[in-house]
Amino acid sequence: MQYLSNILFAILLIVGIGFFAKNVKKLIRNIKLGRDLDVNDHKSERWKNMAMIALGQSKMVRRPIAGILHAIVYVGFIIINIEVLEIVIDGLFGTHRIFSSIGNLYGVLIGAFEILAILVFVSVILFWIRRNIIKLKRFWKSEMTSWPKNDANYILYFEMVLMTLFIVMNATDSHFQDMNSGNLISQFVAPWFNGLSEGTIHFIERGAWWIHIVGIFIFLNYLYFSKHLHILLAFPNTYYGKINPKGQLDNLEAVTKEVKMMMDPNIDPFAAPAAGTEGEVPAKFGASDVQDLNWVQLLNAYTCTECGRCTSECPANQTGKKLSPRKIMMDTRDRLEEVGKNIDANNGEFKEDGKQLLDDYITKEELWACTSCNACVEACPVSIDPLSIILDMRRYLVMEQSAAPVELNNMMTNIENNGAPWPYNQMDRLNWKNE
Repeated sequence: MQYLSNILFAILLIVGIGFFAKNVKKLIRNIKLGRDLDVNDHKSERWKNMAMIALGQSKMVRRPIAGILHAIVYVGFIIINIEVLEIVIDGLFGTHRIFSSIGNLYGVLIGAFEILAILVFVSVILFWIRRNIIKLKRFWKSEMTSWPKNDANYILYFEMVLMTLFIVMNATDSHFQDMNSGNLISQFVAPWFNGLSEGTIHFIERGAWWIHIVGIFIFLNYLYFSKHLHILLAFPNTYYGKINPKGQLDNLEAVTKEVKMMMDPNIDPFAAPAAGTEGEVPAKFGASDVQDLNWVQLLNAYTCTECGRCTSECPANQTGKKLSPRKIMMDTRDRLEEVGKNIDANNGEFKEDGKQLLDDYITKEELWACTSCNACVEACPVSIDPLSIILDMRRYLVMEQSAAPVELNNMMTNIENNGAPWPYNQMDRLNWKNE
């Protein structure tokens, strides 16, 4: 019977890790659908950003209540699951609390885990209250439809159950309770099971042990389908995040070269660039679909926590305009997932589906409502840049479709004719001095 248990555990481990690895492979494939982008510069600064923002939660605590609660859940959940290593060894080899042989240090570790489990449980309840009873405005925007709202609650319930199982597992483990070392919380729960037979208590302990580890594998594989994928992707996303000043926009190399050619009298404007050279004109200016975005922007989309800090800081959204930076990221991820499923269904090749990110997911109204203020970029706790996607899609509208708003077209016409955004002849610019 013991060997059967070990075999079942090994199968569970292989299936759980295997399915997770399959989804990670698909995730990497989808991100690589984006354009190539060289982000190997400023490595020391990038490592610092990852340490401070992803690991140190420096941007989370700018909103103290949510930041502190999140830090407790983050640290507690990660540290408590260090015990998974012991569970895996026990499950594979039929041992029981194999690390207890290290003596008092084991008691210190498990004691710390139990305290953290209670702190995580309380923090998760407070998160649930903020989301479902207090109903903070940023959690109830129009883009937060049934799935995003349910997804957030599912994870909260998951964490409540896993923390409860951890304490129950320890409280019903007679061997662990007899050690009287590390049972700082579970010693007060153990009396709840007094009066039950030894066999029943052992059954409860084994049941909690199995459900706990199965729950961890389910949680691990649920991440791919959830906004909580940021648990894994926050680290690479903050590393590859924008290093340049937030107000600095990137230029299209082909356009820059075109302007230089126009200003150089020695260049033959009719000479076509050689294929593969830097001066070769790109197939498309800007972005109308996810394949036109770069891979860092697609990584951003998968990393989005849907916390809504970006939208709550957006001045356009605050004044009632349709734009929500969070929705931009959610739409990008949804379209990317749709493209990925299309590829899976067509033997690794994308079959044109008549859809694109522009118009089918993100409207022109949303794009032109943006003030380019970078408030969303500054607010994001994991260095996501919704503005870069908005600007690339605007670039497509202007340069590929000539679909800029009337006001912008007027400004560009004035610049072309008068060398300035205003509708005044260059000779009349200084007339104001004589008034």
